[in-house]
Formats: sequence, C-alpha cells, structure tokens
Amino acid sequence: MTEPLGAAATAASRQGKTENLWFGHPAQLARLFTTEAMERFGYYGMRALLTLYLAQHFLFSDTTTTGLYGGFTALVYLTPLIGGMMADRFLGSKRSVKFGAILMSLGYAILCVSSTGGAAKPYAMIEGTRYEVTVEGSGEARKQYVTDHGAMLRIKGNEDKSVSLLRGDGSEARHVPAGGFEGGGERNPLYTFLLIVGLAFVTVGNGFFKPNISTIVGELYEQGDRRRDAGFTIFYMGINLGSLFSQILCPLLAVGMGSWGGLGWWAGFALAAAGMAVSWLLFQFDGGKLDGFGERPAGANASRDVVVYVGAILAIPLAYLLFANLMAYVKPPAGSGLVGYIMSLPIMGKIMFGTFIVAIPGILVWSWRNGDKREFEMMVAAIVLITFNTVFWTLFEQAGSSLTLFADRNTDMNVFGLFSITAGQTQFFNAFFIVALAPLFSMLWGTLARRGIEPGIPVKFGVALVGVGAGFLFLVWGAQFAGPDYKVALWWLAGLYLIHSMAELCISPVGLSMVTKLSIARIVGLMMGTWFLSIAVAQYVAGVVAQLANVETVGGEVTNLKVSLDTYVGVFQTIGEISALIGLVLLALSVPLKRLMHGVK
Repeated sequence: MTEPLGAAATAASRQGKTENLWFGHPAQLARLFTTEAMERFGYYGMRALLTLYLAQHFLFSDTTTTGLYGGFTALVYLTPLIGGMMADRFLGSKRSVKFGAILMSLGYAILCVSSTGGAAKPYAMIEGTRYEVTVEGSGEARKQYVTDHGAMLRIKGNEDKSVSLLRGDGSEARHVPAGGFEGGGERNPLYTFLLIVGLAFVTVGNGFFKPNISTIVGELYEQGDRRRDAGFTIFYMGINLGSLFSQILCPLLAVGMGSWGGLGWWAGFALAAAGMAVSWLLFQFDGGKLDGFGERPAGANASRDVVVYVGAILAIPLAYLLFANLMAYVKPPAGSGLVGYIMSLPIMGKIMFGTFIVAIPGILVWSWRNGDKREFEMMVAAIVLITFNTVFWTLFEQAGSSLTLFADRNTDMNVFGLFSITAGQTQFFNAFFIVALAPLFSMLWGTLARRGIEPGIPVKFGVALVGVGAGFLFLVWGAQFAGPDYKVALWWLAGLYLIHSMAELCISPVGLSMVTKLSIARIVGLMMGTWFLSIAVAQYVAGVVAQLANVETVGGEVTNLKVSLDTYVGVFQTIGEISALIGLVLLALSVPLKRLMHGVK
C-alpha cells in the first residue's frame, strides 16, 4: 500500500506540477473541474427527478414529498461534516473522493431498480372512508374519479379547499368539506424500501466526495494567491456545466417531452448512475496528475482505512432509519407551542438543529483555545458568514421542491409555441445561467480586484440574500398575469432562476474560497464540512418551508389550480420579503466583519 508523502516530498511534487497552467490556473484544476462536473451530472440529474418521482410515481402527499426531499438533501450536506473529518485524520481527500464516488454510483443504480415495480395505486380517504381512485387521460385532460356505490364520480377541488364529487352530467353528488378529503397511494413495500436504501447510499457517498474535492481545489493555491476566488468560480462553473446537461437529459429519458412519453423513471436514474461512474473513472485513473494533492495526512495509519470504510457502510442503515422516520412524521396538534414543536420533530430535525447548535460554538471555543487572537477573529467572521449562508440556501433550495411543483402545476411549459418542456427540466435554467455568467463574474472579480475596489465577502453575501428574495418577488409579480388556466408563463420562472443564479455566484464559489482562507489550516477540512453543515440545516428548513405550500393532490394531480396558485404566491412573497430584509442587515454588518477578517479578500 502506498505510504503518504512526506511534507518535503509533497511540497516538491506540488511545486513541479503547478508550474503548468490551465487558463492561468494550476493545470490540476482541469481534472478536478471535469471530475466534479460528472459527479454533479449524476446528482443533479437524479435531483431533477426526485420530487416528481415521489409525488407522481409513489404518490406521496406534498407534505411527505417536500419533507422527504428536504431531509434527503439535508443529509447530503450534513454527511460532509463527517467525511471531512475522516479525510483530515485518516484517508486524505483523494481516497475519500474515490470511495464516495463508488457509493453514490450504487445509490443511483438502486434508485433505478426502485422504479421498476410499477407506480403506486391511488386512493382517497373521504371523511374516514377509503375509496379507490381511477385516473383517466393525461396532461391537461387528466381527470380523477372515485367509485361510490357503483357510480363513477369525478373529483373537483373548490376554491374554499372543499371537494365536490360530480356525476357524469356535472351535477354535484356529494360535497366534502375542507379537511375531509385526503389523497393517498398504495405502495409496494419492497420498492419503497429500495427507494430509501438508494437515497441512503447517495447521502453517505456524498459525505466523502463533496467536501474533499473542494479541499483539493484549495490546495492548488498558496495562501494569499489572488487567483483563488477566480479558481473556485471556474470550478463552480464545472459543477453547473455537468448539472446543465443532466437536468435536460434525465427528465427527457424518464418522462419524455411533447408527445413522446419517455422510457420510464428507471432510464433517468440509470443515466445519473453512469455519470457518477465516469466521475470515479476520471479520478481513479488521473495519470499521476494529482500526486501530491489530497494525500493521506502525515502520521495517519493506513491500516485504519478499513475501519473507516466499514463504518461508512454501517452508516447506510442509519440513514435508512432516518428517512423512514421522516416519512412517518406527523405534525403536532395546533397550540403545542415551540417546545411541543421541537419535541415532535423527526429525528432528522433534531440531528440537524442539534448538530448546528453544538458545532458552531464548539468550533469557536476550540479556535479561542488553540489559535491566536488573529486566527480566532477570522474564525468568528467565518462562522457569522456561514450562519447567513444558511438563510440563503433555505430559500434558494426551493428550486428542487416547491418551485418544481409550481412548475408542474401552475406554469405554462410552452416554449415559443414550438414545444413544451417538463417540470423537472426547468431546473436546468439555473445551471444554464451559471455556466453563462460564471466566466463574466470571474472576470468581474478579477478586474475589480486589480483596481482595488472588489466588494468584500460580507458584501457579496448580503447582495446574494437580497437577490434571492428579489427572485421570488419577481415571480410573484408575474403571477398576476396568470392566464384563465391559473398558469404563469414559463419566462417568469426563468427570470426567477436568472436572478437566483446571479445571487448564487455572489455566495457559493466565494463561500468555498472563504472557508479555505479564513479557517485555521489544521482544521480546514472540518470547516469545509461545517460550511456544508450550514447548507444541510438550510436544506431541512427548506423542506419545512416548502410544506407551507402544501396543496391537496389526488393521483399526483392538484384538485384546484387556483388554490394551488394562491398558495404558492403567498408563500413566495413572504419568503422573498424576509430574505431581502436579512440581506440588508448583513450589508450593514459588513464593516465590522471586514475588520475581523484581517485583510482577507
């Protein structure tokens, strides 16, 4: 087994390799760029399908769908906290990335198998009695019926959230008051089990992959190298380049486009698995280009690798139990209060908030005891920015949940009258705008830096928060122009993603760079994990926020489009206003934060 390089050998190896340049950056950035692009191809291809897969194939309610989606994406970002620690202490970043890639490939393959058992059978609970549901037609012509004493009654939702059951002539046979009608689905236990197992594999694998490839990017640059922000922006463009194509192709294979119905959900997940496998191949067979980067830490015992690998495999059943508990979650009764709400949270929620509350002050205490005054103040600045980062991602990550459901239900998907896209494919707007704008932002930061007027990191974060709020308010404005079918033109949704993408470029690549610059060197992997922990908490809260836009569905379809539109617009307006206000608060704090950063830009 190869032993870790000594400090002198590692430094010599790096010095020789970073003399070669790729667009003015170390040549190794190209390999990391491509590897990350293919990993994100797999992840975002799967993510473009997940919400619709849960709602339309498994027929979960909106509450369960968005809650499970939020819990999954939260765990995807929580596990890097542990994966970063394992890399720092035992494996090194390079081995961690390879191991994570294998687990994620298996996870996508299992999701592929989970879709082969047939869709869930819809039913409805009407005032405590179960009725089988029959679905006829597709798209705009799709209608749902219940059978009551031999009569086929069409389900029609009303604006007051009640439900009417209509006879063939359109007359009302039965009126169900609000709260008395609930759609559901009868699911095959085996394929539901495979769904959760697949998600568990992806979450554990991502914990090893995600923080450590970013850490290797940071190793390419010496402290004080002004190319670092631009390098991370280029790396971030690779992320979105991979996700751009997968968010078009995976939904295309899964559900088709226009008159073509696609190959099935399995095909979309299979393509995601293939993309992840390519990512592993690129990293495993790098031709020695990454020698000296991401190696095992000095003094680490190689014999302990197997313990880390076995521990990771054993974590998969734990992730399964967390998802199963999340699916079984029941909201506390009204009037339970804050204590009652916290006590009733799923295990996932308790872990998220508990870990964040312990980790943030714990890191500061460690920094105060083990670092000098300058290091401690820089860590304080980093923690404050990480906290605000949580707010940004809580709102930005509505993309995969409430915004995808909004696209499916209340957006006219027609493109210039030529063709229509699917709801899952709308997520490609973000990736497209990132790919188009990332080079411009990279040049912008570089130009402003040379002139000495580049905004500081806190200012960029504040602008990002204002921007994500503005995106939601832009869509709310567009909703007033909805047609008689209660659907908003696709371009209003595209406009939201344009604004959100510009906001994202002000925070995400800059944030990754910020962590590597402000962190105490010997815990940079842990701090990178903490960065992803803040996003994990945001993802979970994003699922909770998305649940506020809960809409009644039967057989995966809403019962009243006007109620659906009003619900989404109300939630989007509230979170848009809150985000803009918080962004202004951070802009006001930018001056004291700049002092704590001691010249880091």
